[in-house]
Amino acid sequence: MNRRFLLASLAVLPLAAAVPTFAAQIGVNTPFPELSVERINTLPVAQRQAWLDYLNRSKAAIAADQAALKAEREGMTTIPDGPKGGNGEATMPLDKPAEWYGSAEAKAVADNIVSFQTPAGGWGKNQPHNGPVRLKGQHYVANNMPPNQKPDDFDAPHLPGWGYVGTIDNDATITETRFLLKVFAATKVEAYRASALRGLQYLLNAQFPNGGWPQVWPLTGGYHDGMTLNDNAMSSVMQLMGDAGRGEGDFAAVPAELRTKTAAAETRAIQVLLDAQVIIDGKRTLWAQQYDPLTLTPTSARNYEPPALSSSESASVLTYLMKLNAPSKAIVAAVHAGAAMLEKLKIEGMVFSKTPDGQDRLLTPKDGAGPLWSRYYDMKTLKPIFGNRSKTLHDTINDVEPERRRGYSWFNNSAASALSKYAKWKETHA
Repeated sequence: MNRRFLLASLAVLPLAAAVPTFAAQIGVNTPFPELSVERINTLPVAQRQAWLDYLNRSKAAIAADQAALKAEREGMTTIPDGPKGGNGEATMPLDKPAEWYGSAEAKAVADNIVSFQTPAGGWGKNQPHNGPVRLKGQHYVANNMPPNQKPDDFDAPHLPGWGYVGTIDNDATITETRFLLKVFAATKVEAYRASALRGLQYLLNAQFPNGGWPQVWPLTGGYHDGMTLNDNAMSSVMQLMGDAGRGEGDFAAVPAELRTKTAAAETRAIQVLLDAQVIIDGKRTLWAQQYDPLTLTPTSARNYEPPALSSSESASVLTYLMKLNAPSKAIVAAVHAGAAMLEKLKIEGMVFSKTPDGQDRLLTPKDGAGPLWSRYYDMKTLKPIFGNRSKTLHDTINDVEPERRRGYSWFNNSAASALSKYAKWKETHA
């Protein structure tokens, strides 16, 4: 497969075409391709061993995680309830005065974080850390499985009862690591530093041979095994790797050898980001939110999330790349191309807002409104694309089920911030 290259003959559509006035089902979403030994063996011979080693390392890590929990529960007549879910990030603030991180409140949060670290070194998501420390036999992570799931849903767990046990989704693992280093800087409690360093090593272990990261590691199957840009996952890891590699501020606690490894990890990740920029008719465009790690082909995620160009994830990538010091010619070219595509795809004079009764959300005209961007753009037509839980794909938001129309960010203005930064950045990066 010729990765990233989509042989579509297209012309950039005029603005009016960005919001179609007709409705049609344009396709059906397909599941993420399995990351398997069989597929690895289709790669060029020189690439295979690194991927086979990676897969084996993941299998060993998940077996160790599960064995550790099973051993704790051996002989127990009552298993403790799992940790409660909620807004975990709110309990790990990263913007407090330095002295706050030496407080009893901060240390209690740090103790909780250390106690819930998985044997592999990561953390779960959406899990507050301002409660009691983990009990013997208690699950490492809060239950993040959506209710009323169907067996053929793309996000149905491949391992029942074992979801997001180590993840970078919603800044999990990233925030815990940063918080622990802040508390260590204020307290010099070695347990906090050791746990943070284990978090960094976990992320190094999770990095794909090509430089990307999956959403969940150890791998558990499905789209969680994809190279994940969704919700800024990969760019947030890359920023953490870069900060650790520089060893400044709180990251002075990172040993020199680990700094070298994290700096190298960021460099490799930058290259795979450049490789993953979708090329259409020979021109660089934007990025997708999820990729097949073996081919760097954009893929689906949840039932209603299609393989497509993604405006918000692309904005995040551009913002990250523009922060790099002394960017290479390849990085500069990628930024210019991505910004140009976002500029072309913007939608003016429209709002995506609730109906007067609050029961729906619709895209409607409004003088002076915008710019807005569709979250997803079809890679052949560059028109907005939308999906249903039933996996059908459509070219108009009006065909989306009301529940998904209300409950998903189909349109956003996050690219506006990236373009504003680009306006300044391009002055010094021709």
